[in-house]
Amino acid sequence: MIFRKVSHPEDVTRLEAALRALSADISEDYTTDSAALSRAVLGMPPAAQGLLALQGDKTLGAALYSPVFSTVRGAAGIYISDLWVSAQARGQGLGARLLVQVARDGAALWQATWLKLAVYDHSHSAQQFYQRLGFKPASGMQEMRLGPQRVAELIKRTA
Repeated sequence: MIFRKVSHPEDVTRLEAALRALSADISEDYTTDSAALSRAVLGMPPAAQGLLALQGDKTLGAALYSPVFSTVRGAAGIYISDLWVSAQARGQGLGARLLVQVARDGAALWQATWLKLAVYDHSHSAQQFYQRLGFKPASGMQEMRLGPQRVAELIKRTA
């Protein structure tokens, strides 16, 4: 098994296939197009980092992650937006090994000292997996989002 950061178009194709598989696994629509994903991970500066777990010509796992900074924590962290392990590789520790690689990479790139991710309410096995690794559910806050149209409107506002 080798871990490889996404660094060229072939890697983006592998990452996209893994993210599509993840979306299917959790019954979510995959709406990202190839060009947007490529800009995100290969752009200058990149908006996200991609990591692949490869065995021969097979992609067995993948992660998509980006930096965050918390004034409450006083340090940089890593937001893991996607973590996928193929059905054939599940139960063999690959998810944890991907997280180790992400943490190492984030520490090297951004001096990140903590990890953050979101888990769907209905993904009980994923919740158990993360809790076994020491992740704790956040309390006292609620994630809030502003969609693309409202962001565009916000940008147009005068200061």
